[in-house]
Amino acid sequence: MPVARAFRWSILAASLAASAALGLGGCMQTAGPVAVMQPRADLDSMAYGQPYSAPQPVVVADGGGAIGALRNSFASSPAPMPVGYAAPMTVRNGASYHLDAGDKLRVVVYGQEGLTNSYSIDAGGSITMPLIGAVPARGRTTAGLAGEIAARLRNGYIREPSVAVEIEAYRPFFILGEVLAPGQYPYVPNMTVESAVAIAGGFSPRAKRDVVTVTHTENGGSMRAVVPLGTPLSPGDTVFVGERWF
Repeated sequence: MPVARAFRWSILAASLAASAALGLGGCMQTAGPVAVMQPRADLDSMAYGQPYSAPQPVVVADGGGAIGALRNSFASSPAPMPVGYAAPMTVRNGASYHLDAGDKLRVVVYGQEGLTNSYSIDAGGSITMPLIGAVPARGRTTAGLAGEIAARLRNGYIREPSVAVEIEAYRPFFILGEVLAPGQYPYVPNMTVESAVAIAGGFSPRAKRDVVTVTHTENGGSMRAVVPLGTPLSPGDTVFVGERWF
């Protein structure tokens, strides 16, 4: 028994010596070339080794019925309105401004004190003057209205009338929604959405403060757009400040 045990220990020692020799020999060998993996740009390539490709659309056969009706409803529905950012608009001396109900005008007929006066455009879009009665003003510029008044006075009243029209006060604007004091306010030339909010007492705690909805009415038609706070306002515009979701 002692001889056999000594024999097994000698075999084990020889095996360990051979393994150590092989390991040292491998360490002394020259290292071969190392492969370097180039980084991928996306996470899918890092995880799966393949570049990402968008999934192909699933084609559903149109056999009529509910699928066909749903597809037709989407095809016939109008495209969503893009967010509009109004170009800067400045109202100067009423030169290119179109009049409407609520504007207050100063009409001067030179040499005719009885005709020179302040007139407000009524809900029907007209002003009423002595001698010539109602004169349509909606949609006109101040120069166009002055020409119309002069033409009517020339027709049997004054030989060569000289008429000037200027805006004494613009029609008010309206602000609704999440402001502290919504309502109707006098329009100030060259005002913006931000100044309109300030006139109305500022935003309420729940207000959405980056964009608002402005409704602009001109010549009987209206246009609605979502605009930033720096957008200029026109007389008669309606500003709606929405509520934020969170």
